[in-house]
Amino acid sequence: MTATVPATTAALALGDDALVLSHRLAEWAGHAPVLEEEVALANIALDLLGQARVLLSLCGDEDELAYLREERAFRNLQLAEQPNGDFAHTIARQLYFSTYQHLLYAELAAGEGPFAPLAGKAVKETAYHRDHAEQWTLRLGDGTEESRERMLTALTALWRYTGEMFQPVAGLDADMALLETRWLESVTAVLTRAGLPLPEGPRTGAWSAGAGRQGLHTESFGRMLAEMQHLHRSHPGATW
Repeated sequence: MTATVPATTAALALGDDALVLSHRLAEWAGHAPVLEEEVALANIALDLLGQARVLLSLCGDEDELAYLREERAFRNLQLAEQPNGDFAHTIARQLYFSTYQHLLYAELAAGEGPFAPLAGKAVKETAYHRDHAEQWTLRLGDGTEESRERMLTALTALWRYTGEMFQPVAGLDADMALLETRWLESVTAVLTRAGLPLPEGPRTGAWSAGAGRQGLHTESFGRMLAEMQHLHRSHPGATW
């Protein structure tokens, strides 16, 4: 498929989301709290990497786009690039992002746009990603006092990055206002079941965060990108 310019803009944004979050989750390899979670997080990371490859291939050479672009050329959400932190922080990031991604791909899969074929497959993957995050949110929120406090801290810390998910993206044929309403309803329902309050504070406006779609990223992103691109840049043209 040859993507139009607006479709390419959207593909780059969605592809960068998946690529960056995939790398973040892969950082848990060898560090997850239990072996089962190491496998689960690795599988989610691989799902996201597969999505990224399809999306970036619509924009050009996927390897060049992943490994040779500078920081300001990436269009991922700032939420996706946030450091893993502790396990609760990773789960909060997953809850926010996977809920959004599942709702978005469900809408795209139901349409006839250029992303419908990808979304039809990805919506099944993201359903698992969302369920995984929801189950851990329930376990941590309704677990020990420490697990509850860590989950509250993580949810609050990442809340200010969630508004960016629903900003319009050229070429993305989705009702972002409706998606945001559904996202809030879904996240609120999960947190209520977990006995956790919805975080307070703005998600849009001067005191919120999020300009990743414009190529502005947080401090940790530069370090992550340097690590991700190091091998490719150190050995240009190398083959295995």
